[in-house]
This record gives sequence, C-alpha cells and structure tokens, in this order.
Amino acid sequence: MIQHIDYTNANADVFAFDRGEGVKEYHAIMHVTDCRLTFHTQLDALMNAYQQLIDGELKGTVAVFKRYFLSDAANQADEVAVADSSDCAKSIVEQAPLDGTKIALWVYLLTDVETRPLASELFEVRHGAYRHLWNASAHNMAANSEYQMRLLFNEYVMQLAQEGCTLEANCLRTWLFVNDIDLNYGGVVRARNQVFFTQGLTNSTHFIASTGIGGRMHDPNVLTMMDNYAVDGIKKEQITYLYAPTHLNRTSDYGVSFERGTRVDYGDRRHVLISGTASINNKGMVVHQKDVVKQTHRMWENVEALLSEADCTFDDVAQMIVYLRDGSDYAVVKELFQERFPNKPLVIVRAAVCRPDWLIEMECIAVKAIDNESFGKF
Repeated sequence: MIQHIDYTNANADVFAFDRGEGVKEYHAIMHVTDCRLTFHTQLDALMNAYQQLIDGELKGTVAVFKRYFLSDAANQADEVAVADSSDCAKSIVEQAPLDGTKIALWVYLLTDVETRPLASELFEVRHGAYRHLWNASAHNMAANSEYQMRLLFNEYVMQLAQEGCTLEANCLRTWLFVNDIDLNYGGVVRARNQVFFTQGLTNSTHFIASTGIGGRMHDPNVLTMMDNYAVDGIKKEQITYLYAPTHLNRTSDYGVSFERGTRVDYGDRRHVLISGTASINNKGMVVHQKDVVKQTHRMWENVEALLSEADCTFDDVAQMIVYLRDGSDYAVVKELFQERFPNKPLVIVRAAVCRPDWLIEMECIAVKAIDNESFGKF
C-alpha cells in the first residue's frame, strides 16, 4: 500500500508492507514543497513533517536507516546533524534534490524490533532469528580515493568480524559515494576489486549489490563515503543473485565487482535489492547515448528484467532513487516517472553516474509476500 500525506511545506510518500502479523515495514520519501524557503526553514518543515508522520500514521514504528539528500553539504550537513539526534544509521550526502529544494529524506522504518548502536559502530536491528546491521556515512581522509575506499572496506570487514560476520556471507548491499566521480571512480574500483579478492568475493563466487555514484560529504577532502547493510543469521540458501543475461552482462566483464541485484527470501517475505542500473546492454555497452528519454526507457527495461528474475514486478517496488548527471533533464524525466509510476515513493537527485555517457541511473527496493517454511520469518 502507498499513501501520500501532505504537511505544512512538506509531504511524504509512504510504502507499507503489512501482512497483519509480524514485522511491518515502511519506506517513506519526504520532500519539501516550497523551494523559496531558506535551508533552515526547509529543514524545520521536513523535521516537523517527519515528527507528525511517526506520531500519527506511522505511530509505533522505529527508524532504522535514514538518508538525507542535500543541495550543499558544506553549508547544510552540520544543521542536519544537530536537528536529527535520533538513534539510527544516518547517511548525509550532497546529492541535490532536482525539484529545486535544498533537502529530501528517505527513511526506512520497522515495527516490533529492538535496536541499538554497537561497539563496532554498526547499528543493530534485532527481530526473530536475524540481526540486521546498518552503517552509514563511513569515511576517512586518506591520500586518494583508492586508499580511502580500501580503508573503508578493510574497516568494515573488521566491524563485521566483531559481530561474527563476514563480507562474503552477510553483506547484502553497499552504496559508494564518490566526490568528483569522473576523476575518482577508478581508484574506488581498484580498491574494491582488491579487497573483494582477499575476502573470497570473485566472479566465480559472488559480489554484492551496490550503487557507485557521485556524491560528497561536507568536507572536500573526503573523496569516498560508504553506506552498507548486512544480516547476521541469514543462510546462503536465502540469497539469490540476479543477472538478467538477456539484458545485462556480468559487471566483471568490464572490470568492476558488484551484483546487478540480490533476492533475499525470508519465511514470510522477499526483499529484492536492485543495484544502480543504467541504460546498458548485455555486451556492457551504453545504449542510446545523449538521449535521456530513450535511456530512461532502457533503464526501466533492465530493472524490470531483474525484478522478473526475482518473480517480482514494479508493483512490488517500495521506493526508487533516480540519479541524473544533468539537472536540466529533470523536467522530462520527472514527467516520464509520473506517467508510469504516479504513486511510488521517489526522489530524483543530481548525481553523476560512473560513466559520463550514462545520463540517468536508478536503484530500487522491492518487498513481496511469500511463504517459505524453510526459513525464519523476517
């Protein structure tokens, strides 16, 4: 179920997964509605709307992950950190909302869970047989993007080890934000490839669903930043990697190491984590160069093929994040999405994709009810 809720100078589009029993899941994407307001006023409007949401329609939920999308992190990130002191994994990234506002928010909320920050600095969400481990805005200030990313992954491997987990067995999703991606993405790729190889993640085993995208923190010396998600207690049989070979090639064909998507089955539901997906064919070639409309349609076709492989459709999608290289494409892309997905929780932000020829990329999460007695319920 999806609900649109209006507040003063803000609104929320909320996806709800509720089977009548067990943990309920909600994805909310929240927008400011008046781009003429100052940042401080926009932040207040967003925070007030969020408080009304969790005090009203989503009463009884707990936020476990938030991502704030900012237009100017250098002048805004500190205010967000002060305004939101809640306990959850919080990602703050400069990826300007392209509706002309200065801030937007994606928040993932659950009911009937126990949460706490861990000594490892991961954020634990415990329910049933599982511990969900979230992490956000991890960064350092090593000399270049390759060293920074290598340190980020090495630190994450150690954090997982503190929790009895490994990158290979437990990590389901990463987001890699790269400051000046045209310049720094190569170093990120090299570092990830090297760390993955040492951790047993290869083309013959598996990689991890991921988005590698332009984005930055408030400090320009931070060239890379990482958010990640792992699950303790999950079995290998619960995880299926998605390839859609009629539409997409293996990422290792062109020297990178991530999965196109991952299906995760629990006893009562299925999660599908779709990586950043662009207009590409199964030879690894960019399709429809310099045409954002045709690239959008091909991108949808690729995502649809991945969802289909997980026995899902766009109807099961809970949220979408869309990245545009050129902000002047916003009006036409917004119209395309509104026509096809009029009610989906969606944010469109300015963020360059890892190849300059890609004008648009999207990621999404789908949730579907299933019954599988072989696995513990979510």
